[in-house]
Amino acid sequence: TITTSRKKHLLCLPDKLLVVTVATKETDGFRRFLRSAKHFNYTVKVLGRGQKWKGGDYMSAPGGGQKVKLLKAALEKMKDKEKIILFIDSYDVVFASGPKELLKKFQQARHKVVFSSETLIWPDRHLEDKYPHVREGNRFLGSGGFIGYLPNIKEMVTGWDGENHESDQLFFTKLYINPEKRKAVNMTIDSKCRLFQNLHGALDEVVLKFEDGRVRARNVLYDTLPVIIHGNGPTKVHINYLGNYIPKVWTFETGCTVCHEDLRPLTGLKVCYPLVVIGIFIQQPTPFVTVFFERLLKLRYPKNRLKLFIYNQEPHHEQQVSSFLHDYGNLYQDVKFIGPEEEMDSATSRNVGFDMCRQDKDCEYFFNLDIEVVLKNEDTLKIVVEQNLPIVAPMITRVGRLWSNFWGALSAEGYYARSEDYVDIVQGRRGVWNVPYVSSVFLVKGSLLRSELSEHDLFTSDVLDPDMAFCDKVRSKGVFMYATNMHTFGRILSTENYETQHLHNDLWQIFENTLDWEERYIHENYTRIMKDKLIETPCPDVYWFPIFSDIACNHLVEEMEHFGQWSGGGNKDTRIQGGYENVPTIDIHMNQVGYEKEWHKLLLDYVAPITEKMYPGYYTKAQFDLAFVVRYKPDEQPSLRPHHDASTFTINIALNEVGHDYQGGGCRFLRYNCSIQAPRKGWALMHPGRLTHYHEGLPTTAGVRYIAVSFVDP
Repeated sequence: TITTSRKKHLLCLPDKLLVVTVATKETDGFRRFLRSAKHFNYTVKVLGRGQKWKGGDYMSAPGGGQKVKLLKAALEKMKDKEKIILFIDSYDVVFASGPKELLKKFQQARHKVVFSSETLIWPDRHLEDKYPHVREGNRFLGSGGFIGYLPNIKEMVTGWDGENHESDQLFFTKLYINPEKRKAVNMTIDSKCRLFQNLHGALDEVVLKFEDGRVRARNVLYDTLPVIIHGNGPTKVHINYLGNYIPKVWTFETGCTVCHEDLRPLTGLKVCYPLVVIGIFIQQPTPFVTVFFERLLKLRYPKNRLKLFIYNQEPHHEQQVSSFLHDYGNLYQDVKFIGPEEEMDSATSRNVGFDMCRQDKDCEYFFNLDIEVVLKNEDTLKIVVEQNLPIVAPMITRVGRLWSNFWGALSAEGYYARSEDYVDIVQGRRGVWNVPYVSSVFLVKGSLLRSELSEHDLFTSDVLDPDMAFCDKVRSKGVFMYATNMHTFGRILSTENYETQHLHNDLWQIFENTLDWEERYIHENYTRIMKDKLIETPCPDVYWFPIFSDIACNHLVEEMEHFGQWSGGGNKDTRIQGGYENVPTIDIHMNQVGYEKEWHKLLLDYVAPITEKMYPGYYTKAQFDLAFVVRYKPDEQPSLRPHHDASTFTINIALNEVGHDYQGGGCRFLRYNCSIQAPRKGWALMHPGRLTHYHEGLPTTAGVRYIAVSFVDP
C-alpha cells in the first residue's frame, strides 16, 4: 500500500501520470486531442494504431470492447505500481487544463479509481435502481474516461474476456453497481464533473469561461471547471464548437492561436501549385453570371493548374457559359461541361464533379463554386489551399443580413441552429472555425475523396437536400469542416425575384442585389464626386457629374432597342396625362419596360444626394412624372426645338459616345448662350426645368444618339 504522505508526493509529480487512449486511425479529432495534450505537456500512449476498429459504432449501439482488450494487454507490460493511468477516448476529447490540476482533483476524490459521470444511464436502463445514490451530482458512470492507480486499474480490467464489439460501458457499470467489487477496486464517479465533463445530456449545463488568456468549460449546475471535456454520443458538433476555443485555440487576448499552423505556403519561386478542379454549379436563373466568369478569370492561380467542371441546369444561361468557354476555355488544363439537355439533377452533378477529381490521381483539391458566389478576393483559392485543411470554406455573407455559407450549430433534427458565436463570426471575429455545415464555396482535399469520402453518392439523399446530405456524411466520417474569415472573401447573391423576361435582366437587380448592381452599373468615379470635386459647372446652375458605367449605358440602350416600341415623335401621346406632348421626342418611357420603380430608386439613392448638395435647402423624394430614353437620328429626329421642361429639375444622362457612336448633338441653354457639345458617356447633366433654363437639343448629324431624361419634382 502507498502511504498518504507518499501519495501526496506522487500527485505532485506529473511524470507519474500516463494518458492512455485508443486510436486506430489518425482522425481530425485525434489530432485535436493530441494538440490539447501537448499544450499541457501530458504524456500520451496511443494503443491500436493501424489496427482495424472492431469495437462497433457507439453513436448508435453499445460497443467499445476492443478498447478494454487493448488496455488490458498494455497494462500487463507496466510494472510501476506508483503509475497513475488516465484512460480516455480521443476522437471527441479536449483537455481544458493540465496534469497538476487533474492530479490534485483526483487526490481530492479520495478513491483509487475515478470514472467520469453522466446524467443519462447507458446502455441498460434496467440497472438504474442498482446504482448507488449520490447526495449531489450525476449518478451514472461514463466509460469514456477514468483515472486511477495502475494496480487498481489492472485489477478492474482483469475480468474482461468479452468480444471487441461488446460494451465497455456495461462491463464497467456492472463492476460499479456491485458493492463488493466497487469496494475492492476502490472506485467512484466524478459526480460533479470536477475532472471529467461528458456533454451528452448536459449541453445546457456547460458554458465557455474566458479567463486570463485561456478558455475553460464551466459546469454551471455544479459550478465546476472540468479538466477533460468529452463529446460523447451525439454531441460531436458541440465538442467541435467548444474545441474552437478550449484550451487556448481562440481567446479575446490573442485571437486565433492556431490559424497559422501547418500551412502549405504557395509563395516562393520553386513552388509547384497543386492541381485543382473547380466545380461550377448553375442551378437556377442567377444575376450577374457574366460578372461571375469575369471574376473567375481574375483568380490569381495558374490556369494551367486548374481544371473546370461546369454544370449548367438553366437554359437561360447557356449563352453566357458558351461565350466564356469559347473565349477562355483553352486557358485551362481541361474543361468538362454538362448542359441542360443532359437533364442531370443537382445531387448527381455534384457527385460527378467530385468524381472528376477523385479519379484523377494528380487532383489535389476540388473547389466547389456555386454561381451565386461573388468572390471579390482574387487570392481566395490560393488562401484556402494554403490553409491545408480537409474541408475549408472561405466565409461569405449576404449583404445586410446575417446569412452566410456556414452553420454554427445543428438542431436535434440536423437542420440549422444558431450557435452562440455565430453572429460574432459573421461580423468579423477572425479565425478558422470548426463548423458542422458549409455550402456554396468550399475546398475539399482530393486525398479525402479517395479515402474517407470515397463514396460516389455523397450528395444523394431521399430526405435531405444535396448540401445537407454531403455535410451529414462528412460529419458521420469524423471529418472536420472549417470556415475561415481570416480574410474578406466576398458575398453571395440573392436569387430571389430574379426575372428573365428582359434582355439585360441584371438592370432590374437594384433592389435585390444593390451592391452588385452598383458595382456593375454605377460609374467608377461616382463615390469620389464630392471628395475629389468632380462635379463640373459647364453653364450657370447646370451641373455635370459621372453616374453610369459604360456597361449601364450599353445595357439601357440595348434594352430599349430590344423592346423596340419607339414613339412616333408626334404631339399626340396617349402615354402621358392629357394625351398631348407640346415638345415631342422619339422615345420609350421607363414604365413601358417595367423600369419605373428601379429608376426611381436610382434617382433617390444616386441623384438626390447630389441635388441636395448643389441646390442647398432643396430636398427631394425624386418623384418624377416622366422618365424616358430619347433617340436622335439625322433621318428621324435629329434635334429638339427650344423649350422649358415640365420639372423642378431635369436629369439628362448621355448613353453613348460622341465621335464614336454619333456626330453633333449636345444641349444649348439659350438664356446663357451656353452649350455642352461633347456630352460624356455615362455623365449626367442636372439643371432647373422651368423658368430659367430654356434649352434646345442640338442637331445629331450622323449616327444615333441616346439620352436618358428624367423630369424630377420634390
